[in-house]
Amino acid sequence: MSRRALLGRMGCAGLALSLAACDDAGWYGTDVTGLLPDLSFSMARAQDGARVTQADYEGQVVALFFGFTFCPDICPMTLANLSAVAEQLAEDAAKLSILFVTVDPGRDTPAVMTEYTSAFTPRADGLIGTPDQLARLARRLKVTYRIAPHEPGDMEYDVSHGKSVYVFDESGEARVLWPGFDTLEADIAGATADLRRVMRD
Repeated sequence: MSRRALLGRMGCAGLALSLAACDDAGWYGTDVTGLLPDLSFSMARAQDGARVTQADYEGQVVALFFGFTFCPDICPMTLANLSAVAEQLAEDAAKLSILFVTVDPGRDTPAVMTEYTSAFTPRADGLIGTPDQLARLARRLKVTYRIAPHEPGDMEYDVSHGKSVYVFDESGEARVLWPGFDTLEADIAGATADLRRVMRD
């Protein structure tokens, strides 16, 4: 399915869903304020090779998730949904940074990551870390991932990873968790409302 078709279907699904969870009484996602640590990492940004940390995204609301470009369904659907959210934010999208952290740096080169993220939205940055940098961030956010054993040079192997999206406010504090944002049923309007709420808090 093309990106345009995915976004079209998601737009229809989002409008059809109830907005009851999006009012000031609650969140679409799970409120994790005070339950998860602040954003902290050091990795390379695929687009320009720059070494970046959480400080480079200070002042931005950050939506971060882990994945890999060879992922057949979870990652492209999550990025398509996040792209739809950025479109709904309109001018407020300038306050949003989407960080896609690869758990498969063996195949996800900077060029591959850049091409992949730019196919969805200019708001997304691909991040590539060393094994230690990746493991440190994953432990911090309680994310699991696993690369199946394979021979050196083998480009066909399985990867498993957590699929939650973590939302941090402009100061890097963890605010919201979207545990399942990888389907056509994801509530785009609800997620957009969460981000607007984080932006105005």
